[in-house]
Amino acid sequence: MEMFVCCILLLSGALFENSLGYPNGKIMDACDSMLPKHGNSAPQPTQAPYSIALSVSSYNAGDNVKVTLQANSGYTFKGFLLQTRTLRDDKVAGTFKIIDANSQGLPCSGTKDSSVSHIADGAKTLVNAIWVAPPGLGPVKFRTTFLQSYSTFWTQVESQVLLEYQVSNATCSTQKFCFSNPTGCNPASDAGCYFMSSLPAVGGGFVFEMSGPSDGYVAIGFSDDKKMGNDDIYICGNSDTTGQVVIQHAFSTGYTTPTPKSLGNMGSTMVSYTKGILTCSFFTNNTISLQARDASNQYYVFLAYGPMKNGQIMKHSRDPFITDQAVSMESVITTPASTESSFTILKVHGALMLIAWMTTGSIGMIIARYLKNTVKKSIMGKDIWFQAHRFLMVLTVAATITGFVLAFVYVKGWSGDAGAHPILGCIVMILSFFQPILALFRPAPKSERRFIFNWGHSLNALVIKVLAVAAIFLGLQQPSISVIEWMVKVMGGFVAWEALTYIILEVNAQLEKRGIQKVPDGKTKNEVIVLLVYICGNLAFLIALLVGIGQL
Repeated sequence: MEMFVCCILLLSGALFENSLGYPNGKIMDACDSMLPKHGNSAPQPTQAPYSIALSVSSYNAGDNVKVTLQANSGYTFKGFLLQTRTLRDDKVAGTFKIIDANSQGLPCSGTKDSSVSHIADGAKTLVNAIWVAPPGLGPVKFRTTFLQSYSTFWTQVESQVLLEYQVSNATCSTQKFCFSNPTGCNPASDAGCYFMSSLPAVGGGFVFEMSGPSDGYVAIGFSDDKKMGNDDIYICGNSDTTGQVVIQHAFSTGYTTPTPKSLGNMGSTMVSYTKGILTCSFFTNNTISLQARDASNQYYVFLAYGPMKNGQIMKHSRDPFITDQAVSMESVITTPASTESSFTILKVHGALMLIAWMTTGSIGMIIARYLKNTVKKSIMGKDIWFQAHRFLMVLTVAATITGFVLAFVYVKGWSGDAGAHPILGCIVMILSFFQPILALFRPAPKSERRFIFNWGHSLNALVIKVLAVAAIFLGLQQPSISVIEWMVKVMGGFVAWEALTYIILEVNAQLEKRGIQKVPDGKTKNEVIVLLVYICGNLAFLIALLVGIGQL
């Protein structure tokens, strides 16, 4: 009899276990593998009739993210195990708040409520939980095992990738590859930081981040060498057609507009445009390039930015930042940036134009207008004021021509992407070129047609000066320069300083003309004093702007 009872109890226990498994959800043994230990049963190979929905697509540390487990129409599940896994190393991360009567927290990986499971084996169609995001975690996925019956279950049911909302360098060199200019800058706090990162996911794919100050686009490219061509490109663009930030995929074949490509196996995305900073993050399973590569899968990384027109990227505003060596996207190094030396040409162009139309040209024009009758001396048969004026204006025209040629060398032809700046520059170049040529044919001082030359020469000089200053302002607002915001303000201060100087000199000239004011012989005239003070201020503004250009 006792033998019969024991057999019945053993049989009942076996049947109970086979039918219910872990009906109370206390399945700590499954924390790592997420596999229910139900005899020899294996996970279903088919698409699971269940899914995981998230309340947001990106998060900040401390956020509460609502996670919903749900069954497709006509299906239910009896048991489940929910975890959050880091994308790079597949570790359990964060904790949950239990808000559903059908669920409970489990201390997987030694952390309370780091996982969620069922309490009873009743049929369920929907379960909610709140995940509390810890700091410094990076992108994550939510993974669930759904149990339909004792022997029918699905594992590896995953949500979309949950991205971090704020792009930063916090986990560079520990979790992700980072590349930036200036090297080591933090896009979360540095408004002038151009940044990209790559974080590989367990099982394949990458999360790419890119950020930088631009009202057009920021782009990353992957190349076999440091030259453009045959490069895989991802673009974070501020579309002027839709008013939204968009992510584009393209392939570059050289110095022409890249050929658009399908976004392909791209998953989660996060985009923003705040205070002039473009930011995009996304997960992709696309291969990095269409080109045949060796087993190392190392690339030179390009980081560029520029304007966008009609939803299409235009020529980048300066030469791209390029890694100084080929790197693997699965590494966690932080590499310094190098650039093609041609950007130096653009900096020299800007410096020459500032020198020409802030200093030499301005001083030469003031001397010609207000110091004709101040110093009654001559050099090489010509009045000293005239020799000074001619020397300064020759320097101005020479600097203008040189700067103009350098701009074309840098752009490699004509570029309309820079708006009105190159147009004004061409007009200034043409008028500056003809100004000294026309001066060679000026009538004699006592000729009755001399006044026509004087008016024409002065008017042309005024037009050149106004257009040159306008071109400088537009040049300082180009994306390659506008990252140093104070430069435009310094240029505005220079214009005010020069306007004040002209007002003082003009008032002084009118007073002397009417005989109201006279300077005794042997005394330094007011015009000379004002000019010397003007030159000191002029040089201060010029040096400040040259330093700014040097910082680019």
